[in-house]
Amino acid sequence: MNTNFLGGPVRRLVTVDDRQGRSWALSDGVVDSVGLDPVRPGFSSVQVWQTECTPATAAIPSSLDVSHRLTPAQGGSICRIVTVPPDTAWNSGITPDQVQAYFASVGAAGAWRHDPSAPHAYMQQTQTMDFCVVLKGEVTLILDTSQVALCAGDTVVQRGTRHAWSNRSAVAAVIAISSHDASPLSI
Repeated sequence: MNTNFLGGPVRRLVTVDDRQGRSWALSDGVVDSVGLDPVRPGFSSVQVWQTECTPATAAIPSSLDVSHRLTPAQGGSICRIVTVPPDTAWNSGITPDQVQAYFASVGAAGAWRHDPSAPHAYMQQTQTMDFCVVLKGEVTLILDTSQVALCAGDTVVQRGTRHAWSNRSAVAAVIAISSHDASPLSI
């Protein structure tokens, strides 16, 4: 299911410059790279774009296809729109094997930080710098030592820390996330 926060398909416009330096729309259409989690009904992650290195090239891409994955390539970035369903839609009866299967399906089996005492089943940690904007709804950022309630318009600079997203409301929340490969972060 590829839907934006208003319920329709996620549209992506890709622009480039021609040989004379004039800008034009190379592509305008529905994004088809969507990741789902079978044990979280209503969860989706729409992969809008990805780069493979920094600096990224602005040349005409050879392909508009993007693979669905959680973390960017070394030196790369990923832009995605994530829909987080209410926890009550999936939280009861989920097993560690099911959560591990999700992380493996997005190429990030090592990102899952399973611990029976963890505050959330989907605690994760990636070597990324993530810029997150809550577009719709309410969501709670779960950290090891605190939980922060967020609503539409709130932003998070996620600096490679262990975290999870929890939706304690009755409606889906939507977050735009720009993930960038990062060096290990320390205090």
